[in-house]
Amino acid sequence: MPGSAPFDATDFDTAIGRCAVAWHGDTVVRFLLPGPDPQSTPLPDNARRIPAPEAGPRAAVLTRIRAHLDGDLDDLRWIPLDLTGLPQFHRAVYTVTRAIDPGRTLSYGEVADRIGTPGAAQAVGRALGRNPIPLIIPCHRVLAADHALHGFSAPGGTATKQRLLAIERTSGFGEPTLF
Repeated sequence: MPGSAPFDATDFDTAIGRCAVAWHGDTVVRFLLPGPDPQSTPLPDNARRIPAPEAGPRAAVLTRIRAHLDGDLDDLRWIPLDLTGLPQFHRAVYTVTRAIDPGRTLSYGEVADRIGTPGAAQAVGRALGRNPIPLIIPCHRVLAADHALHGFSAPGGTATKQRLLAIERTSGFGEPTLF
């Protein structure tokens, strides 16, 4: 994250609860999913609370995130991010993860293969566990090799991961079963 200077942050309502986004200029540096109380998402440390923007690039980000969480899917790749200060390995993992379309998934091992580090599935998992911008860097779209939901570091854990996959109409998640 850029330096230790304060950055702007806005919390806003979505279909899954109150989310928050932190900005450095018009680039996103943090995104927070709803916590245990879906009506309240604590802003990150070092953030200045600002009202939700009504126009401009920041307003467009909030509008499209809300729409995405309402089921009007958007890959959100057009949103500029600031990953300054993050390790190169993490940035590589986030680049591959960000390229996964809504409704699709990769395994941790497949992400490791795509960044040229076969066998580094656990390191990929650790990098995704430190993802400062979940949803926009869609770490919820990365699954274990058996397609099971093993852990999710965002608030709500695997229940949140499953809910996001269901919103995105990912095969096998949120669908009725016969048994």
